[in-house]
Amino acid sequence: MRPAALVTGARRGIGRATCVALAEKGFDVVGADISEEGAAQTRAGVEAAGRAFAFVRADIGDVAAHAALVDAAWGAFGGLECLANVAGVQVATRQDMLETTPESWDRLLDVNARGTFFLSQAVAKRMIAPGAPVRGHRSLAFVSSVNAVMASLNRAEYCVSKAGVTMIARLFAMRLAEHGINTYDIQPGMIRTDMTKEVWDRYAAQIEGGLVPIRRWGEAEDIGRAIATLAAGAMPYSTGHSFPVDGGLLMPRF
Repeated sequence: MRPAALVTGARRGIGRATCVALAEKGFDVVGADISEEGAAQTRAGVEAAGRAFAFVRADIGDVAAHAALVDAAWGAFGGLECLANVAGVQVATRQDMLETTPESWDRLLDVNARGTFFLSQAVAKRMIAPGAPVRGHRSLAFVSSVNAVMASLNRAEYCVSKAGVTMIARLFAMRLAEHGINTYDIQPGMIRTDMTKEVWDRYAAQIEGGLVPIRRWGEAEDIGRAIATLAAGAMPYSTGHSFPVDGGLLMPRF
């Protein structure tokens, strides 16, 4: 049987690109997202790569619903070899951190950190349970951000939530290594998706001017390919480490 992956945030952007890239690496794919809008296009991409796709409507911020999500994902293809934690939310309004509201803080932390942690916990328990199938390299992939280490004063709660994701990846790496399950933290830089649409024009000139050494926007496919490469076992002796996919943005420069 082929390996299978669960990808959250699967209906568009990085989630869709990850689904397609995993299919190209031989995975059947379960996509989960809060809405079905766009899921048909994700299905088409996976099936064009010759693999099967199942969709589950789910909100990772709803921890009480995780058990049903994991049951559905596990049952779709008889197990999971990969969980790709792509789903996340951005601030509704970019503003001075001194104006950050408790409501925005709670929303970002609830989805990006809390939801990611407890979904990973639920999948990990199934992976290490007696009798769980092992049909290839097993992994948990986490999508954090360069903002896990690079401060943006107009998105304080986002930075904190993504720093949390990086630490979550490290914690699961330590806990799951004895079971042969690796974890990877992918830190995207400036990626052209719907989530960043409001700042496309603002950052375009800065990128072209050298803010990013590779002078272009990152694309969702850049992140999807990185996740799929790791999930396929290309770096089996690495776990818990962060992989910036940022065009060189995080390189120290003088």
